[in-house]
Amino acid sequence: MRKQYFGTAAALSLSVFLSACGGGSSGGGAKPASSPAIPDTIGMAPTGEILPDEAARFAKQASFGPTPELIDAIVAKRSVAAWMDEQFTLSSSSYADLAAKPVPSTFCSTLTGQDLTNCNRENFSATPMQMRFYANAIGGQDQLRQRVAFALSQIVVASAVDVGNTAGLATFNQILLGNAFGNYRDILQAVTLNPYMGEYLDMADSNKSQPNENYARELMQLFSVGTVLLNPDGTPQTDNDGATIPTYSNTDVKEVARALTGWTYARLDSAALTDNSKRDWSKPMVMYATRFDTGSKTFLGRTVPVNASQQANVDAVVDTMFNHPNTAPYICKRLIQQLTLANPTPAYVGRVAAVFANNGSSVRGDMKAVIRAIYLDSEARTVSQLPGKVKEPVLLATSLARAIGYQTDGYAFVTRDAGMGQAPFRAPSVFNFYPYEFPLPQGAGLLSPVSKLMTTSTTLARHNFLYDWTVGGDGARGEFQKQAVITYATGTTPNWAAWEALGSDDGKIVDRINLVLLNGTMTKDQRQSMLTAMAAVKNSNAALQTRKRAQVALYIAASSPFFQVDR
Repeated sequence: MRKQYFGTAAALSLSVFLSACGGGSSGGGAKPASSPAIPDTIGMAPTGEILPDEAARFAKQASFGPTPELIDAIVAKRSVAAWMDEQFTLSSSSYADLAAKPVPSTFCSTLTGQDLTNCNRENFSATPMQMRFYANAIGGQDQLRQRVAFALSQIVVASAVDVGNTAGLATFNQILLGNAFGNYRDILQAVTLNPYMGEYLDMADSNKSQPNENYARELMQLFSVGTVLLNPDGTPQTDNDGATIPTYSNTDVKEVARALTGWTYARLDSAALTDNSKRDWSKPMVMYATRFDTGSKTFLGRTVPVNASQQANVDAVVDTMFNHPNTAPYICKRLIQQLTLANPTPAYVGRVAAVFANNGSSVRGDMKAVIRAIYLDSEARTVSQLPGKVKEPVLLATSLARAIGYQTDGYAFVTRDAGMGQAPFRAPSVFNFYPYEFPLPQGAGLLSPVSKLMTTSTTLARHNFLYDWTVGGDGARGEFQKQAVITYATGTTPNWAAWEALGSDDGKIVDRINLVLLNGTMTKDQRQSMLTAMAAVKNSNAALQTRKRAQVALYIAASSPFFQVDR
């Protein structure tokens, strides 16, 4: 087993650091026993201003991790709303170039050895997408767009575990990235006719002789209306016996499946629709009229007349799901859980769902309005010990790297994420990496979805990652080096020079860590414990001593629940 502590003094200091606030709950909102209360007003400034601590806390929710520069930018805008308005104009991150390179399934068939490995990785794996995702998350300016797209990718799931095509994966996720600030109906429409989703959930080549029900079911169950009827605040409706009421029936699934027959992949080079080696993953699916069911269909109270066109059938399905009263509370609660709180109150869900239903200008599904409502809600902005949210592995990794100042091509992250239980774009099933209703162990009814990933193995992997990229995170580290076999690789570089520039004043290092990792919540006792651990690190080289002390302090903070659970 890899060592987990860097020395006796620091190990003792970590223990003191944790005990100073009464232990270390890693749950989705349980309050540690004997915790001193954190005032609800911490980090708040007079009207018209925002202080750095609150800016850092908001950055945890709306980006892939706070940096000093991001915190300064939010503070300069004087409100989170103004910063979001600026973010809504940014769209620098893209997968479009990867999507624009569809190749036939035989593309690598003449190659051998390393050439074959390289070809398959670049055209038939998730690796190029994952590297781009991490590079954008660490260095991209459009942080809010990326964060919302990542949330959407865990609600509307299509996974490379089952479909290994790089251009297809890029095309699918470009829909989520491009429409993150658009309208949810457009997302449903584009996803329904996307070939990657068509392959993943079997709508592609669904034939009227035996309609495939997979996409029809998951469209309703996971991407729109959910399984039980909901009140506007997301709480379940019940019948006279107190039982929940199903949203849809198996007949509804069958009828929707009939309405979605007759679609297939576009083909490269104008190949025949029967040539499966020439599937074009970069374009929406096309009609295969002889396989389409032209009969009348009825689902969720909507009837599509006989001989309605294929497009009219798709439009009817999408409109029905989008306009269903369940969709607003169901999707809004999922987004809240991804972006701010694991345990939003029904009132919070209801307020956001009302904005989904009507943005104030009679527009339904306006994602900008929904995002504003999620982040500006009083529950999201109130600072408290109680409404916690465990950092999922991707956010744990990106937050640490951004706090330290890494630059990366993304490859180093790809070597670590699966071990922690979450490799982007490779969810184990359409139900994502974890269930939204997963209960916090001993949490008195609270939910902690990400805690589902916290096994013995993944917990050790998280800890070892934090150790390796702080105490062991010098630039010579093997996984940081440029990969010679990946033509677009540049490697990963930690910016320890910025920490060395803080000089011999350990307090400056602690202040930066307190702001960027802990959004100003460090107690006086924790601060002193950290300073004591840092003082035990000695080196005759002043710059190296500063770096090593910073690494020790970063490790202490990052491995604590005060970093690993966002509150």
